[in-house]
Amino acid sequence: MKEMIKITISLVIIFVAAGLIMASVFAKTAPIVKIKKEQEETAARKKMMPDAESIVEAGKWEPYGKHGKYFEGKKGEEIIGYLVTTYGKGYSSYINILVSAGKDFKVKGINILGHGETPGLGDEIEQDYFKKRFEGKSLEQLEVVKVEGTDKVQAISGATISSRAVTKGVREAIQLLKEKYSGSVSARSEVAQ
Repeated sequence: MKEMIKITISLVIIFVAAGLIMASVFAKTAPIVKIKKEQEETAARKKMMPDAESIVEAGKWEPYGKHGKYFEGKKGEEIIGYLVTTYGKGYSSYINILVSAGKDFKVKGINILGHGETPGLGDEIEQDYFKKRFEGKSLEQLEVVKVEGTDKVQAISGATISSRAVTKGVREAIQLLKEKYSGSVSARSEVAQ
């Protein structure tokens, strides 16, 4: 019985020590990770809108309960386009998407900032050939189809759920911009489709 108590006390001491070490490491690295993430997001925004002299945060929103933001790209005082960080509910994760749009609310480009989709299938959303399918699309064209040759977004074969998640995230981002900058009230009803 004494042996059992010794082992239990030893294990408790080891677990407490390990927990304190992990907490200490987290406390030191968390601010560094946050700063690094902010720097990466700033670089991604600049890459998505290279013509902008400044990219200014215009507001926050919460797609799927996640924290998203939208930005105005400016050249001098004139707005030349918009950027939105958004999310889509994929097969195995929430997909973090950066959307670039022109003043006409057409997609200029997208970038996948993070996801946990299936390797070899859903992770194809990161490939340029898929991201290019969004370029020049208006709100009405942001719909997933399984056939080639339409003006809609063609799904990735075997990864329709991931394709739909990205498309829905992009569609909601464009919808948000239309609501904020053109006064379109029917926006939410279109997103519900």
